[in-house]
Amino acid sequence: MPKPRKELVSLDATPYYHCTSRCVRRSFLCGVDRDGRSYEHRRAWIESLLLKQAQAFSIEIAAYAIMSNHFHVVLYVDQAAAKSLTDADVVRRWHSLYQGSPLSRRFANGEALSAGERFYLDKSIRDWRSRLISISWFMRRLNETVARLANDEDGCTGHFWEGRFKSQALLDEKALAACMAYVDLNPIRAGLARTPETSDYTSVKKRAAQARRARLPNHPQQQVRHLLPFAGNPQEPMPHGIPMPLTDYLDLLDWTGRQLRQDKRGSINCDEPPILDRIGIAPGDWLHLTQHFETEFTGLVGAVTSLRSKIKHFWRERHENRRISGLRACSLRFT
Repeated sequence: MPKPRKELVSLDATPYYHCTSRCVRRSFLCGVDRDGRSYEHRRAWIESLLLKQAQAFSIEIAAYAIMSNHFHVVLYVDQAAAKSLTDADVVRRWHSLYQGSPLSRRFANGEALSAGERFYLDKSIRDWRSRLISISWFMRRLNETVARLANDEDGCTGHFWEGRFKSQALLDEKALAACMAYVDLNPIRAGLARTPETSDYTSVKKRAAQARRARLPNHPQQQVRHLLPFAGNPQEPMPHGIPMPLTDYLDLLDWTGRQLRQDKRGSINCDEPPILDRIGIAPGDWLHLTQHFETEFTGLVGAVTSLRSKIKHFWRERHENRRISGLRACSLRFT
């Protein structure tokens, strides 16, 4: 039985979430059907909509991969950015997603509102501000838009996606690094690409292409504009972004991709990247995680210490004797 979304999402515990949606018609999302009709252009739909929509929400994209019958995305929810938005900013962003209300359209046009009208508008703005940091609203709009486009193209109606999207909370740097690599290496595992930088419709392809052009690839200002930047090694205070250097992550992906292509199960190269030592994941566990991340863990992912310290944010009621799901898998894979 699926867990309630409130037990899978807590912004007080972590801003990072891995979300997945699968097509109910499986191969007809982006592949080629039995009649030879290609649907590959739909992968470009999803990539474009994903990156454009993130600019309206206070949610940034850390990683994504658009596959033939499903897609993965790692989201970063920026609560501070949402709180700093003015009322006009909230209305403008919401209008880029939805029509809004007659009152909000008058407000956007600069018309004067009465005290009563402003009271109702303020309530709407509070609701919209909270929705701009909701991964449920983010995934809902993305999936609805893609489903309507695909159904119009197919000349049919009905469900396009296989139920609600799945999500995993990434509680610490170890879980974040393993999940991002799992997402970025999806085409390698599926045999659709030989190297991460040639994987179409993935975040790593965009990051690698930009890194080749940049004079200082690890500088956040010289990274891909519409993706969450890599901010460098953990420090105090921590700059905005993913807590590791971009070049370290790309080296780690390159090494991991070589291991996945070896055809020798469990083979470990002696020259593993040093970033594995810093984040505390053994090479064998790392390779396992980058191939089985979704099946290995349930909704919460991280080191045992992270899981125990943050689980209270996901349990809205007191559950002293409640079993922590996924604890054994986390203790086995994260040292």
